[in-house]
Amino acid sequence: MTFSERFKEQIIKHEGLKLTPYRCTAGKITIGVGRNLDDNGITRGEAMMMLNHDIEACEGQLYVSMPWVFQLSDPRRAVLLNMCFNLGFNGLCKFKNMLSACESGDYELAASEMLDSKWAKQVGQRADELTLQMETGEWS
Repeated sequence: MTFSERFKEQIIKHEGLKLTPYRCTAGKITIGVGRNLDDNGITRGEAMMMLNHDIEACEGQLYVSMPWVFQLSDPRRAVLLNMCFNLGFNGLCKFKNMLSACESGDYELAASEMLDSKWAKQVGQRADELTLQMETGEWS
């Protein structure tokens, strides 16, 4: 075993491995193997790696549960992925009328359903942009 492997084993043994945030004994928000998020945060590369993982998870949930999403244009499919990312898959699934309108190709109704929601009031400009993108089928 290399020095690096042994050292990592030892650090994991002493620090522990936590996959969800917690407060360490010093009261700092921590994750992983002692990563102090309060003082150190994460790098841009780490943020992009997590983003890629989260997008893949959203895509997987959408495409398995709603295979018709594959037939949407890229901008419209992106709206559903964006909402899934923001709300979580279960949150997106609550937009039953909007999803039904998307599936049947009634994008004007889908856009209207998006705007007529608590979500639209909460996210403001994001909802306006995504609604326009759903309605027109063009990137905002």
